[in-house]
Amino acid sequence: MIDFLFEYGIFLAEAITIVISIIVVLIVATSLLKKDKDKDEEKLEIINFNRKIKSIRRTFEKQTLSKKDFKKLVKTEKKEQDSQKNKRVFVLDFDGDSNASVVDSLRKEITAVLNFATEKDEVVVRLESPGGVVHGYGLGASQLKRIRDKKIPLTVSVDKVAASGGYLMACVADKIISAPFAIIGSIGVVAQVPNFHKILKKNDIDFELITAGEFKRTLTMFGENTDKAREKFTEQIEETHTLFKDFVNLNRNQIEIAKVATGEYWYGQKALELNLVDEIKTSDDLLLEKSLEAEIFEIRYKKKETLAEKINSSISLLIEKTISNLVFKQKNLH
Repeated sequence: MIDFLFEYGIFLAEAITIVISIIVVLIVATSLLKKDKDKDEEKLEIINFNRKIKSIRRTFEKQTLSKKDFKKLVKTEKKEQDSQKNKRVFVLDFDGDSNASVVDSLRKEITAVLNFATEKDEVVVRLESPGGVVHGYGLGASQLKRIRDKKIPLTVSVDKVAASGGYLMACVADKIISAPFAIIGSIGVVAQVPNFHKILKKNDIDFELITAGEFKRTLTMFGENTDKAREKFTEQIEETHTLFKDFVNLNRNQIEIAKVATGEYWYGQKALELNLVDEIKTSDDLLLEKSLEAEIFEIRYKKKETLAEKINSSISLLIEKTISNLVFKQKNLH
């Protein structure tokens, strides 16, 4: 019994010590946050793709060639460097989720590029997205259109998937490149609304929805849906689909829109046959080819992790470990 009380006392002491530690961390964090408040949280990162590839190649050559051949190669490359490439290619990445949350970064990257890109240059967007919200991907497409409006050639490269909203964005490009097994298309609209009205009714739970305007709400999750509401909801979905089809047709008039706007998707080779894409090639091969004639710059707009975010992550991890350890020790005490 005495041993149990002693161990339990140690257990409580450890718990109190950890709580105090967390409080101290929070006090220090609050102080540091005031100092960190005015620091820039975002930055534009520019990576020279040509140099990156050259560095990889140089490492390989150094390991595989004789010293004599390696020196000869380096001397030859130095002479070639004197003739600088006039064309520039700016590479942006778009890895979209259902909310198109990375559109915000994309718009900043495009704004940065448009500040110094000319009609002689080119923009390549490596795009990956299964689609998502209409307004988000519509804004994404509008951002890419800014490049076209400046008459700067735009190429979209798809290695894995550009479906639905992803294809809405891709179709803006002058040229679409697709990997052989990339998923392309899905020109359609879908909406799903679960309804719990029967469950609520069964349990005698009332749900009231008050609106002004006949179609302020059509289908609801908790109220009783009517045929009239379903018809209006379907009408809205059809209108969105028509907008989608018209937008694709406007940007890629070589497509037989009635044939591809069924909501289906196709893999790269079939997508090429349907004129949904222009060429079968990976983004890696595309950039390697372009690096022979142009200077390539990868543009990233990065949001710096704030001190608050770092501290929150650390505290969450500390609390998680603490709870885990205390639970484990408490089990052992019994």
